[in-house]
Amino acid sequence: MWKKKEKQKEEKEESLLKELCGDDAKLCDFLESQLYLDPIAAISKKDLEILIEEAEKSIKDKNYEEARRKYILAVDKAIFEATQNPGERDRYIKLIQDLASKAAKVTEKVKEKLQKEGLADYASSLEGHIKNYEFMSERIEDVLRIASLFYNETLEELGAGERREARREERRGAEREEEIKEEEAREKREARREEGKEAEREEERMEEEERERREAKRKAR
Repeated sequence: MWKKKEKQKEEKEESLLKELCGDDAKLCDFLESQLYLDPIAAISKKDLEILIEEAEKSIKDKNYEEARRKYILAVDKAIFEATQNPGERDRYIKLIQDLASKAAKVTEKVKEKLQKEGLADYASSLEGHIKNYEFMSERIEDVLRIASLFYNETLEELGAGERREARREERRGAEREEEIKEEEAREKREARREEGKEAEREEERMEEEERERREAKRKAR
């Protein structure tokens, strides 16, 4: 069931991107590997500045694999922030282009290292990532235009889903509250019945005691 739902999500993402990109297959292919159906869950919660600082520190430490990972997170974060802050579009365009350039350079470093280690196939696979960064930088305005439309659509759907879940929770809460009230009413009715039975038993005891007193008086005479 989980795999089926994930497949449906992927198909929905692909369909939406194709609709938004139109005949621009290259842009669509790039964005399919770049955007997320649930950006709130997928994108790093760290501040963008911290991710960039961590990437730069890793470069100074010559830990290029870690630097590459940090730049990937930073690029994802920057694209999402750009879509949510259209008034700062120009600033984000320059920032993303700079990050893409740095990510391409550090990926080249990782590629060279892998080649020296004899991992030619893995090294070759990174060539596509380098070309993606070059494409991102060249087509950044189109990337952000489609990413904005895509994220606005997916976030709206996520928000609608959350609202539906909130309404379900509210209904479940109301139903549970009604069940509690009914249970309390049953308990009260049962308590009243027990009180009535106890009163009857007490009355019977008193009558029995009265009979015993009368009987004792008769015997005393």
